[in-house]
Amino acid sequence: MGVWPGDDPGGEPDNDDERVLAAITAQVRGAGPAAVPGRLCAAAVDLLPVDGASVSLRGDSMPLQLAASGGRAARLAQLQATLGDGPCHHVLRTGTPVLARDLEDGSCADRWPVFTQQALGSGVRAVYALPLGSTAVCVGTLDLYSVSPGGLTAHQLHVALLVAGVMTVALTDLPYDARDTGDGWLSGLAAGHDRVHQAVGMIMAQLGVGADEALARLRGDAFAHDLTVLEAALDVVARRRRLDMP
Repeated sequence: MGVWPGDDPGGEPDNDDERVLAAITAQVRGAGPAAVPGRLCAAAVDLLPVDGASVSLRGDSMPLQLAASGGRAARLAQLQATLGDGPCHHVLRTGTPVLARDLEDGSCADRWPVFTQQALGSGVRAVYALPLGSTAVCVGTLDLYSVSPGGLTAHQLHVALLVAGVMTVALTDLPYDARDTGDGWLSGLAAGHDRVHQAVGMIMAQLGVGADEALARLRGDAFAHDLTVLEAALDVVARRRRLDMP
């Protein structure tokens, strides 16, 4: 966990921005396209009073976790995809940031009861979710996790938005040549998304239900067995798991 030294109220904002961008540049220097999102998550943890960061992209039916600074952040991003709820989903729906200062506050439990319980169980007390993209189109989220309750200062939020802006540029402008080699993040992400859709189709055929209910059943089965929705989908596609009517 890091705190940017520019939090000194006497600092010049423009000078702070230059130092933040220099720190981000140093973090991603020499990284290939596939490694950039993870490096930017690490930069967010270095620059802000947070303990983890993850980035997810908008998908047709669920957010797709792209990178994370560590295991706990990755698990919380996957949990939101599995549940179909959480700060990430609110940002994708509205395009506006979510700054949950204390997950022990009753309002958080009312909004995201299962996610809040699971996040608190993992030691996380605050979540800050920021949109990626423009004011017109939200293409994903940068989610920041803190083990301590409390909000971000105006300057810290500004730094977080700078990281989100760089993340947006990285995801939309970098030449992802690794897609053609089979080892890029885009090809892996697309393959995982395709498996979820394939599993949803199989559940629709098995149970005679619509796509929304099939996805809800897949998510519920994944959560009940402590799996991510992708792990459950792979089991369904491989016919290791069959969902039955209740």
